[in-house]
Amino acid sequence: MERVQMDIVGPLPLTISGNKYLLVIVDCFTKWVEAFPVKNIRAKTVAEIFVSQFVSRHGVPMEIHTDQGKNFESRLFSELMRLLGIRKTRTTALHPQSDGQVERQHQTIINYLAKYVSENQKDWDRWIPMFLLAYRSSKHETTGVTPAELYFARELRLPVDLLRGSPRFNEDRLPPDKNFVEDLKEKLEEIHSGVRERMVLKSLQMKARYDQKARGVLFQEGERVWLYNPHRSKGKAQKLQSNWEGPYLIVKRLSEVVYCIQKTSRHRKKVVHADRLA
Repeated sequence: MERVQMDIVGPLPLTISGNKYLLVIVDCFTKWVEAFPVKNIRAKTVAEIFVSQFVSRHGVPMEIHTDQGKNFESRLFSELMRLLGIRKTRTTALHPQSDGQVERQHQTIINYLAKYVSENQKDWDRWIPMFLLAYRSSKHETTGVTPAELYFARELRLPVDLLRGSPRFNEDRLPPDKNFVEDLKEKLEEIHSGVRERMVLKSLQMKARYDQKARGVLFQEGERVWLYNPHRSKGKAQKLQSNWEGPYLIVKRLSEVVYCIQKTSRHRKKVVHADRLA
């Protein structure tokens, strides 16, 4: 798992065990999902779960993508990333589309859990392992294979296989031991190559759809812009409050649609999407 996305689902109904949130981690390539019920989303809790439950089983990823939540932006989490040598990226404010993979995962998780939870909805955390089994053994739309097959190079053996039995292998058709490693290597290369092609195609299709909606406005470094920030102050009429603030200075163009801006040298820099600038 070289690049993963991490986010939090919740708050959900409080369970008997005291859990209220779900920490979700998705591998960007295999689509393998890990989900951990947690009582709170403090930075310390998130960091401990990440190390004890994820890193201990999958190793240290090269990159983690999160939103701009306080827990992920905390000094503790930043120090953990530095200690483990992980590059951290984040979603731009008020524009979570760049974190779409995990966002879509949220709805999938809720849909799956709805099939298992009891009427009082206080036992959803008990069914997370069964959800993960179902999800990991289901063919993914983007890759065309199951996360399990892509991660292990074989399908998971499901409970139905234990009840009905699985097809027996013909020993005469098994390859010699000396060819096993080569055959496995070829299978892995074939699967990964096919998935890469499929993901590139999917990415191009998504980009094409997005480009059709994009305004195509490019801002230059050093240019003054206004930032769309629809916050509301208490005690004031909403209709009389401006949705724009600034002007801000374009400090750096990180991509065609993402910019680093700053109001003055005394203010913190912000990373925002072009959709919020004018």
